[in-house]
Amino acid sequence: MPPPLPPSAVKDQNPIEPAQTPNPTPTPTPTPTPTNANLVCAAGTSTAGTAKSCEGCPNASACASNAQSSTSQSTSTTNTEIYSPLNNVKHKLLVLSGKGGVGKSTLSSQMAYNLAGRGFKVGLLDLDICGPSVPRMLGVSSGTIRAKPNGRWDPIFITENLCCMSIGFMLPSLDSAVVWRGPRKNGLIKQFLTSVDWGEIDYLVVDTPPGTSDEHISIVQYLKEFDATRAESTSTNSTSAVLVTTPEEVSVADVRRQVTFCKKVSLEVIGVVENMSGLRLALSSVKFNDKNGNDVSARVMECLKESFGEDADAITLNSDIYGTSTSSSLSLSSPLCTEYNIPFLGCVPLDPRLGKCCEDGVGFQEVVDAEGTGNVDETWAAVEKVCQGVLERLKL
Repeated sequence: MPPPLPPSAVKDQNPIEPAQTPNPTPTPTPTPTPTNANLVCAAGTSTAGTAKSCEGCPNASACASNAQSSTSQSTSTTNTEIYSPLNNVKHKLLVLSGKGGVGKSTLSSQMAYNLAGRGFKVGLLDLDICGPSVPRMLGVSSGTIRAKPNGRWDPIFITENLCCMSIGFMLPSLDSAVVWRGPRKNGLIKQFLTSVDWGEIDYLVVDTPPGTSDEHISIVQYLKEFDATRAESTSTNSTSAVLVTTPEEVSVADVRRQVTFCKKVSLEVIGVVENMSGLRLALSSVKFNDKNGNDVSARVMECLKESFGEDADAITLNSDIYGTSTSSSLSLSSPLCTEYNIPFLGCVPLDPRLGKCCEDGVGFQEVVDAEGTGNVDETWAAVEKVCQGVLERLKL
């Protein structure tokens, strides 16, 4: 996998400064952004007050009355023109779950790192408007969006073949809350799809919030409309979904609802991933206490080394923390996968190292390489299996 760019390089490549044009023309004075305007404001354009991004804005009526362009000019854009930034995106992969806290962002970020490490060009779109976590998980929390003269945005690059976009790059601080109703969220989602120049990429991984509400309906609707306009010109452009769950039945029940949602909107589900599938720890990182609460970890490890020698450090602790057989809870013979004929992509264990990767903004492969044990890492093998399953389903 190409090495991540240093923070200075990431910062330098994302300044907000338009590129030079061969024959610049006089630029009219921009219309001031009204007070309390939406984050994506169309003031001063031919669609002011009527654009999708204007929905829910208190200034919409005033902007519409001041628009100078004719109705024909504001409605002449076709679907193909609107969605042109996605023309060179081969596969759009939505990461969904009916339940929160199952690790969609973790899986999305590590899947993006893994696919990029295989040589694919990958984009990661964070659609969790109220809880954007992708910038931190990819190590670019301080990234700044670069605007072009044509109004397009460049995504934030982590490596030469991995980039991302998130509302997190637009907020004034890391503690800023996004308190928006559905229409404003939908406007930003469409802006992400119509204004971000992803370039020629193999995968656009879309990290979504939990549930089956506004954001999900909007993203599926917009992408379906785009796919319909591209159906005759290309056979590789497609939209599909991966569902994420945890082993307990409460989570699986919510995933069933997500399956129903996908069926209703005709969204292909290429597989299910069981995340947090049992706790996995290196035994050397476990603290042992006796019945009086005294730390006896050193004594326990000494006893193990007497029996296993230096291999004692490689012993792992595995526990089914949900009290069920994690390997069979969502296998192909399970009612969920069998009933809906959905492939099972694999189980990813609850490994503290994986969580730390997301905190530090690095790929899990980087951690495995740094450990340099030479042994096959079970957690990394699980992530690899999931990504390989995705590739096989999409025949890349």
